[in-house]
Amino acid sequence: MDLEEHYSQHGLLIGGHWQAQTGVDRQLSINPATEAPLGHLPLASKEHVTQAVDAAVIGSQAMLKITPWERSALLRRAAILIRERAAQLGRIVALETGKPISQAIGEANAAAESVDWFADEARRVFGMSYESRVKGGRYLVHYEPLGVVAAFTPWNFPLLLLARKMGPALAAGNALVIRPSNEAAGATMSLVRCFVDAGFPEGAVNLVVGAPENITPVIMADARVAKVSFTGSVPVGRQIVEASAQTLKKVTMELGGHAPVIVHRDADIDAFARLAALGKFRNAGQVCASPTRFYVHESIFEQTAAALVERSNALKVGDPLDQRTDLGPLTTSRRRDAIERLVDEAVRDGAQVLCGGRRPSQEGRGWFYEPTLVANPAAHTRLMNEEPFGPVGTLTPFATTDEVIAEANRLPFALAAYVFTRSMRNTMETTERLQAGVIGVNTFVASVAETPFGGSKDSGFGREGGPHAIRDYLDTKFINLELADDEPVKASQASA
Repeated sequence: MDLEEHYSQHGLLIGGHWQAQTGVDRQLSINPATEAPLGHLPLASKEHVTQAVDAAVIGSQAMLKITPWERSALLRRAAILIRERAAQLGRIVALETGKPISQAIGEANAAAESVDWFADEARRVFGMSYESRVKGGRYLVHYEPLGVVAAFTPWNFPLLLLARKMGPALAAGNALVIRPSNEAAGATMSLVRCFVDAGFPEGAVNLVVGAPENITPVIMADARVAKVSFTGSVPVGRQIVEASAQTLKKVTMELGGHAPVIVHRDADIDAFARLAALGKFRNAGQVCASPTRFYVHESIFEQTAAALVERSNALKVGDPLDQRTDLGPLTTSRRRDAIERLVDEAVRDGAQVLCGGRRPSQEGRGWFYEPTLVANPAAHTRLMNEEPFGPVGTLTPFATTDEVIAEANRLPFALAAYVFTRSMRNTMETTERLQAGVIGVNTFVASVAETPFGGSKDSGFGREGGPHAIRDYLDTKFINLELADDEPVKASQASA
């Protein structure tokens, strides 16, 4: 697939019109597996961003004229198109981000599921009506769209994370201004194209690609943008929350994590090792809910570590377009460099590398790093305190539940956590005490379309997915209805 042609056919989307030539400097997109150029991205200026908000204001008025059932039908059509184009979408994701093609196609299908879920939710925004304190009166509660919503998404799941925002925003009747990561802009263009082709009104969906400093401040300063939904790093999330105060925007923050995994002494070691190798190194560990800190009961530590190392070493690192590949490259050279520094620092402080810990010797080009497991890192190392966001996990033995819960909850992150045990007592005690918005027990599946996803503490606030997510894209209106006495009207009609 020629992405240069793909970028030139799409580009920015403003008011229903694609703009591939913006008059602003273009950015070269690089294939992380080969370091070869993919094409040039058109970049938005500040004026383009204002135009996109202008178009979204008009688009929000058009959305108000569409019934919930019509919105549902449009979303269903978009979901069908995403499924039909899953192979094409997945290939673009693989080329731009290095995600293995099988995982990338799986992401496209998951995005379709999320949109499909909110196609149903569009028809289920139920208000309330109940008797007031005045005889014959009624209290009415209505839920109405916010108007214009901004969606900021990263590169690690460019299809799924955007679908989680587009689905509820459009189901609720809003219009969107989307700012994707430049590293995955082509995949975003293709996803947005599915909504355009589904028949949404012009201006209902707008896309601006470019330098964050030309886009984010303009959106944050514009009072017409009622809400921002952001997925990304904690530092950038803080900046957006601070900026939102100036115009009192609603915000949803899905930020970073450093997920602990507690492996109790009664866990199924073979099942854990098989699932952990796949869960840890999926998308080269570039997953906010990725398991990173493995705490294993001391009585089974050596056996568990050996089983996990064996499974991890069996993973295939290589070409993202090869169906057999388990790990592709990291998406950016900056990410690989950061992982190398974290591992090297941990080793200097006494940690042992059980597997990986280097760039693959057979890969001459590309931003590859082997699946890496580090044992007994010191608690003060950056690897144990900063989200690694890459193909590295740590293994640490523990003796008591109190000890491991305290260590798991020590960090300011509270997005995801995982527990492996065959005991219901261990399950209940551990899950009740862990601080996390999402907890997997004997599984690393952290999210599906019908369940809420999100965290607390430094991992953000608000939830995406599930039956309550659409409420974050709606305003609540209370109407106190007292029926006026119509006797004077009848009297005047009689005299006439």
